[in-house]
Amino acid sequence: MVKFIVRRLLMTIPTLIAIAIVSFALIQLPPGDFMTSYIAQLESTGTILDDSQVASLRERYGLDQPIYEQFLKWSWNMLHGDFGVSFLWNKPVNELIWERLGLTFIISITTLMFTWVVALPIGVYSAVKQYSVGDYAVTFVGFLGRGIPDFMLALVLMYVMLTYFGISAGGLFSLEYRDAAWSWGKVWDLIQHLWVPIIVLGTSSTAGLIRITRNNLLDELHKPYVETARAKGVSEWRLLWKYPVRLALNPFISTVGWVLPTLISGSTIVSVVLSLPTTGPLLLNALLAQDMYLAGSFLFILSVFTVIGTLISDILLAWLDPRIRTE
Repeated sequence: MVKFIVRRLLMTIPTLIAIAIVSFALIQLPPGDFMTSYIAQLESTGTILDDSQVASLRERYGLDQPIYEQFLKWSWNMLHGDFGVSFLWNKPVNELIWERLGLTFIISITTLMFTWVVALPIGVYSAVKQYSVGDYAVTFVGFLGRGIPDFMLALVLMYVMLTYFGISAGGLFSLEYRDAAWSWGKVWDLIQHLWVPIIVLGTSSTAGLIRITRNNLLDELHKPYVETARAKGVSEWRLLWKYPVRLALNPFISTVGWVLPTLISGSTIVSVVLSLPTTGPLLLNALLAQDMYLAGSFLFILSVFTVIGTLISDILLAWLDPRIRTE
């Protein structure tokens, strides 16, 4: 087990280096740069810049340097905790990222816990009670959950809450707490608003995990070791949770690695619809404006979280299923 963990840790080093290179390269792929978008925006308002002004601005933002020098400077500063300055917001990237990343992380973790708590018992019930009325009902609801787009569910919830309860379901904070400093009142206000994005973002993944758990558990329940355990007198409840369910948990553990980037990339439209102050809309605007330091830092940080989550998934899977360590 120790060798397995050490090997996985060593694999993360070249992976992170490759991620830094790819993240910076991706934001350089579109034609032009931030100055191209900025000049086009100024010209749309009637402001015309001459060549000397353009050259001065490019020098100010460091865009006159070769790409490899920009990358080396950005990488070196990142090692010291400096992610550069956002061209679009004219603020340090650190100030823009961490609060939104923290809120995104809270939504991601709570959505993941909601998914697990709901999907595991329902998936087990659906497998144990195969072809029962409850199984068919769960299957029908699961197909609905997978088929309804997240943004449409968000719109429906907002309409129902506003029409029948007179409550706005948008945002994560009430108006009086939106720009206020953190306090216990603001935390409680966040908790009260958190259930809407959790339901919207968690419905599809919960429906998918229910189906995966059901199918995996059905596959395990028909294996010879289950019949052998029954023949030895192991109680049905203990047999179910100690052996088949444990192996059927692999999909739950394996989703830890990609749940954060999936929620962020997949919830951008939902965040816009619900007015959530998360990373999705900020990353979208940074990509549209070709704000390379903000967009590159976002891509790098999300990729780092993916690598860390994948590492945790590998370790948990190796502990849960010893067969994985030997492969």
